Amino acid sequence: MMASQFGSMLTRLGNLSTSDHASVVSINLFVALLCGCIVIGHLLEENRWVNESITALVIGVCTGVVILLTSGGRSSHLLVFSEDLFFIYLLPPIIFNAGFQVKKKQFFRNFITIMLFGAVGTLISCGIITSGVMQFFSKLDIGSFDIGDYLAIGAIFSATDSVCTLQVLNQDETPLLYSLVFGEGVVNDAASVVLFNAIQSFDLTHTNLRIALQFIGNFFYLFFTSTMLGVVAGLLSAYIIKTLYFGRHSTDREVALMMLMAYLSYILAELFYLSGILTVFFCGIVMSHYTWHNVTESSRVTTKHAFATLSFVAEIFIFLYVGMDALDIEKWRFVSNTPGTSVAVSSILIGLVLVGRAAFVFPLSFLSNLARKTPTEKITFRQQVIIWWAGLMRGAVSMALAYNQFARSGHTQLRSNAIMITSTITVVLFSTVVFGLMTQPLIRFLLPHSKNTTSMVYSDSSTPKSFAVPLLESAQNSDADMGGNGFPRPSSLRMLLTTPSRSVHHYWRKFDDAIMRPMFGGRGFVPFVPGSPTERSAPQ
Repeated sequence: MMASQFGSMLTRLGNLSTSDHASVVSINLFVALLCGCIVIGHLLEENRWVNESITALVIGVCTGVVILLTSGGRSSHLLVFSEDLFFIYLLPPIIFNAGFQVKKKQFFRNFITIMLFGAVGTLISCGIITSGVMQFFSKLDIGSFDIGDYLAIGAIFSATDSVCTLQVLNQDETPLLYSLVFGEGVVNDAASVVLFNAIQSFDLTHTNLRIALQFIGNFFYLFFTSTMLGVVAGLLSAYIIKTLYFGRHSTDREVALMMLMAYLSYILAELFYLSGILTVFFCGIVMSHYTWHNVTESSRVTTKHAFATLSFVAEIFIFLYVGMDALDIEKWRFVSNTPGTSVAVSSILIGLVLVGRAAFVFPLSFLSNLARKTPTEKITFRQQVIIWWAGLMRGAVSMALAYNQFARSGHTQLRSNAIMITSTITVVLFSTVVFGLMTQPLIRFLLPHSKNTTSMVYSDSSTPKSFAVPLLESAQNSDADMGGNGFPRPSSLRMLLTTPSRSVHHYWRKFDDAIMRPMFGGRGFVPFVPGSPTERSAPQ
């Protein structure tokens, strides 16, 4: 009996080791594919028609075909998709790096417009897409969806992916346009996830005015509290590093603390059912404004490249997997008998995305222009078209939300769910490849002289001159930036109304210099390092 038990234990250990070996092989192949995406993306760097996103998608699809052929049509994956893998490990470095490297002056100068596009625009787009699918899906043989499913579809396809457009736009040549597209993309992703979570947490089968108001109030509550949590986490990291002078002991401690505090802010937001995306984004902004200036020079260089590298690898990982997942045979088996239905659903969704995007970009741009004083500050119609086009692409956030709503552990059990998953994959592939390929010629056609005009009008004195200078602001800002006497003195009542001598930015600078910087450090703060000029010049 002891021999049989020992034999069964060896069998289980053998099965376990075989499983572990298969996992190691899969991880090796996936890492090799990531390396291939980086090499091919580098070779295609001069070809602005194809970017890393499209390259990774195409390589993923080709790899999926090879795996399907070698596995006899059983699978197209090397790894199993998990929403936790995406939301807990891959998304945080992407969003944090976006906040860490954003040009704050342009971002906050257009903050109201960005919030209009990102938050209000997402609600408008979600409403239009939800109304459209309720109208059209009832005429198709898809399956039974409740109001929660329809609202979830609206939130899923309201999540934009403007990577293709941002890789074509130059933030030095078109800072206004880049700031609007970039800022709206980040806020939109956060708003879509917050909206999706709010939909799942509410019982929407019996709706009335009170529930609708609670739903909207919860949406803005999550928005505000998530932002404040990110700000607090960023300020706490700045205070700790400034007070304890980590640089006198180890650069590694400074870099590790910044990374861990940023990730902690994201995990805390998820723990309290807030928006981790918004939290880690504003944590990145605050860290770049205060914490980054409190660390030593070597830590600044290290953190800049470390955050950018993690974000870059995570983006390639996501698009590579989406390309493989496009050929998952299990999902397509459900819709193989009715391919026309799947094509109709995908076409309806693409059409609603186009309409829903246009429904808020042009009206909200008109409202934004009413508050802009000079013609050079207004968003032109051609720029509005580019902003509309930039948000037509759908990407990894839409995929992750679709899995969350219509699949369990990466698998579909119902035909209606399989149709929604395959339709989401189709929309993501079509919008990324087709719309992405057309982005470059469209921008060249609409902004043929952007380099000569826009850069002069919206030149940003905070543009970095080298990696040693902060990505957000230069060490020497203009008088206007510091709130000094850079504003022209108004010579008439009309000029006084159109060119105020004091701005919100001016008062923020006074508050920042008087209270925030002495407490949390920031630009101008010199960390104490043994052997540095600061130490040698200190009084004995």
